[in-house]
Amino acid sequence: MEIIRADGPCPAPEIGAAVTIGAYDGVHLGHRAVIAEVRHRAEERGLRSAVITFDRHPAMVVRPESAPRLLTDLDQKLELLASTGIDVTLVVRFDEARAAESAEDFVREVIVGCLAAQEVVVGEDFHFGHRRSGTVGLLRRMGEELGFSVEGLSLRSARDVGGEAAAIGSEASPAADPDAPEEKVSSTAIRAALVAGDIGVASALLGRPHEVRGLVTPGDKRGRELGFPTANVAVAGEILMPADGIYAGWLVREDGTVLPTAINLGRRPTFYEQAHASLLEAHVLDFDGDLYDEHVAVRFVARLHGEVKYPSVEALVAGIAADVVETRRILGVSPHRGRVPDPDGR
Repeated sequence: MEIIRADGPCPAPEIGAAVTIGAYDGVHLGHRAVIAEVRHRAEERGLRSAVITFDRHPAMVVRPESAPRLLTDLDQKLELLASTGIDVTLVVRFDEARAAESAEDFVREVIVGCLAAQEVVVGEDFHFGHRRSGTVGLLRRMGEELGFSVEGLSLRSARDVGGEAAAIGSEASPAADPDAPEEKVSSTAIRAALVAGDIGVASALLGRPHEVRGLVTPGDKRGRELGFPTANVAVAGEILMPADGIYAGWLVREDGTVLPTAINLGRRPTFYEQAHASLLEAHVLDFDGDLYDEHVAVRFVARLHGEVKYPSVEALVAGIAADVVETRRILGVSPHRGRVPDPDGR
């Protein structure tokens, strides 16, 4: 996938493109279905397939006091977009000047000027430009003037988009799953599921486990004293964490090694009456190595239960041991003889 950074005027493209536009936070199943449609149209007409996205969520500039926590940072978003098979991703710098830009200028400068769009595919409720004045209707009117067609797609459920993407040949999207939720796929719905601790719904809408990334930093070594050493993962504050609780999941090292992990996310109420923030602690099963100062990813597979305040250290140790057993069962990992996990977490 070619990545173009639109920090200023773009060079004139050599060939036209089928284009979609959006924040693409999470690159979830709905996004993948749209991209699959874009790729299909591009292949039919001999065009490049392209995504236009932003270097930050527009709400972080337009309404920072109520901007949503993110499902993916920019690097992860670009990795996920590359996995869809899209030809080009145009990353637009979103700042106050861009927020004040008219929808018409955005169409001329970015959609046509940077990518020579011949087809534009967006959600039917898509808005863009200053005060969200750009709509599908405006795109269609400008398309008649500037020579591109526009398709507005409605939201689909996880069950629907899996089948639609498979039908038009998307390698990156799952086939139709009769057990997938009927809930409409959106970043908002995924955030709501994560806040509620419903990892199953979030994963189904994402089409993959929710993943956060961060640096392993020193902690108070309390886990090691209890016989369950943990890696404390410092995640950027703008990234959305699931609800506090105990999870089964995977830890991915910098070299790509994927390790089964029991995850504690919370404020450790057995030891602290109050804590200013939740801490992400990853107990990697059957692992004695050093993870300090590594940038790692943590993938949440299943929530075992909420955080518990145990009456004693002994009760806590017994509880952790039970959680490790349940984590092994969920992940299909036996002590010291785990199966090799799917590196994509699917």
